[in-house]
Amino acid sequence: MEIVFNSPRRSRVYSSGPRVLVAGGAGFLGSHLCERLLREGRSVICVDNFSTGRMENLRHLLRFDTFSYVRHDIVDPIDVPVDEIYNLACPASPPHYQADPIHTMKTSVIGSLNLLELAAHYQARIFQASTSEVYGDPHVHPQPEGYWGNVNCFGPRSCYDEGKRSAETLFHDFHKQYGVDIRIVRIFNTYGPRMRPDDGRVVSNFIVQALKGEDITVYGDGSQTRSFCYVDDLIEGFFRLMNSEPAIQTPVNLGNPGEFTVRELAEKIVEVTGSSSRIVYRPLPVDDPRQRRPDIAVAKRELGWQPAVVLDDGLKSTIAYFERQLARPAEELAEVA
Repeated sequence: MEIVFNSPRRSRVYSSGPRVLVAGGAGFLGSHLCERLLREGRSVICVDNFSTGRMENLRHLLRFDTFSYVRHDIVDPIDVPVDEIYNLACPASPPHYQADPIHTMKTSVIGSLNLLELAAHYQARIFQASTSEVYGDPHVHPQPEGYWGNVNCFGPRSCYDEGKRSAETLFHDFHKQYGVDIRIVRIFNTYGPRMRPDDGRVVSNFIVQALKGEDITVYGDGSQTRSFCYVDDLIEGFFRLMNSEPAIQTPVNLGNPGEFTVRELAEKIVEVTGSSSRIVYRPLPVDDPRQRRPDIAVAKRELGWQPAVVLDDGLKSTIAYFERQLARPAEELAEVA
């Protein structure tokens, strides 16, 4: 069977070879994943509604004849013959997923259902980008995959937390009922180039504020902890899990177990940027987790994976990226946003 997708340059025809659909492929993580898959010799179809993904993240991939993209929202069904599916489609930063909580929930639940039905139809292997948010504000520290979590199902973060938990349920049920080959990753805080300046997450917020000389806003007293994984390390974990044999069809934590307080992160970014910004404190948002650190024993044992990039090195490359972004003319930034 032959299928044609349109790109800005020309139509491309896919008739043979491994085909991979990446839902949310124009986003921060999705674009890095598309790039890795192309370098591994895959034919990649990026599907994105561009609500938070950006065309700017894909431009350098258009040189690959094995790459194409489709503007599509996975809340609506899609029929594409594929061998593998990566589901990264869902806003991941609180300001973005809280902007339209109902659509966030629909993306996680209805979108996952549509992709799982696609996987079942074409007997494709399917990967779910889940989240450490399934653990909520944890009572167990660090968080192993067997911990069921402490999640508020009615709070401002619930559309994301519960959406991702529901998606995991659907994945497991499709595996049990239809034999679909599933892979599930629970992602802990990840950072790196191609994050949006308005992302709303702590690393991008602090870097942009420091580079602009603005006050760095810390919520709460800054004693809450996070673990920060560089994007290249995470994508390596994605690739290993998706290609693991025998299959690992239970969730796997991926993240950096190095633990820092939010205050320590702010101080480190001020130091690395040489900024004159002050650190100021604001009230802690509702349901903001007090502790977040992955137990990565499963990933180490089953995938031979652990992060290689230390925070200082990852921050330097991320800061350099934002420096280039902020140096661009305002009208150019508005065009790529």
